[in-house]
Amino acid sequence: MVRLVVDVLVGQPGSVIVYPTDTAYALGCRLGDKTALEKIVALRQLPKNHEFTISCSDLSLLGTYARVDNAGYRLLKRLTPGPYTFVMKATRDVPRRLLHPKKKTIGIRMPDHPISQSLLDHLGEPLLTTTVRMPNEDEPLTNAYDINERIGKQIAVVIDAGVELTEVSTVIDLTESEPKLIRQGIGPVEHVSS
Repeated sequence: MVRLVVDVLVGQPGSVIVYPTDTAYALGCRLGDKTALEKIVALRQLPKNHEFTISCSDLSLLGTYARVDNAGYRLLKRLTPGPYTFVMKATRDVPRRLLHPKKKTIGIRMPDHPISQSLLDHLGEPLLTTTVRMPNEDEPLTNAYDINERIGKQIAVVIDAGVELTEVSTVIDLTESEPKLIRQGIGPVEHVSS
């Protein structure tokens, strides 16, 4: 199944998928796919200053997309893969349209879920990703059936994990010398100041 999804992402430009993570279902597309990004922005009705997240399989690609100091790297190593999103200064390899316009930051995730890990491993590159949350709704969509019913005609693939996924990730800012808690999710935060 994962190979088929990768074939869609690689072979059909503009493809957006829904895939499970260790917290919630996420919309995803290839990092440089401008048409797919525009679809995600339209689906979620995202503002221009939305901070996007890059989902990676492991820390090996981190230096390509984000800058982090040694202390931040040690924290990342300790907490990933896991239910965390790390906000970091982006490198020049990140397309400008993905960055927060003033801060020049990007979110980085390494989800601890077998399907997302397999997808990222087979794809061999990160995914641009954001939670499947519809406009004017506070909670994300929690099961693949509902997602398919609501937006299935607008996206290429919905990967059903067979369970409802309802959590949010813990968001940690690593842009300063000390890590800062931005949002408490399911990831423990005893290593982070608030």
